[in-house]
Amino acid sequence: MDNVFDDPRITAVGLLYEAHAGLSARFAAQFEEHGLSAVEFEVLTRLARSPGNQLRMTDLSAQTSLSTSGVTRVVDRLERDGLVTRQACPSDRRSSYAVVTSAGLQRLDETLPGHLRIIEQWFTGQLDPDALRALLDGLRRVRDAVHPCATAGSTDPTIQDEATANGAAPAQR
Repeated sequence: MDNVFDDPRITAVGLLYEAHAGLSARFAAQFEEHGLSAVEFEVLTRLARSPGNQLRMTDLSAQTSLSTSGVTRVVDRLERDGLVTRQACPSDRRSSYAVVTSAGLQRLDETLPGHLRIIEQWFTGQLDPDALRALLDGLRRVRDAVHPCATAGSTDPTIQDEATANGAAPAQR
């Protein structure tokens, strides 16, 4: 009789959890050296990678899987520290943008070299280029299935429309 716990689906999810936990622990220690939590780093990075270094608060919530109140609390802390500011949305008075400040970009610039070293040493450096491409493709497909709003607001609609009109695929995040 086969052991149900030898199912490769259980192994795949288990390996994903173990890899995530190991990387998260290494990242957390490095973020702490720069006065950031993991979620604060994620918010700053998502803002910095978005057009104009900004996202509507609702898009930021959708991208991070934080509740709207959770995003508000994180943005409040980052705003208090001068790393993010809020701007009113000119087309919708109910919406506002979170915008990373120059101080926020500087904090990212200080944090990124160590973050990239950890990524290279413990993650991407463990894979050859073909394995990394396959992993990225697989992770995007899974991400898009389980978290379809993960890139909400992260592309410039004008650029997106022009790219689509010219037959190009949307930018991959």
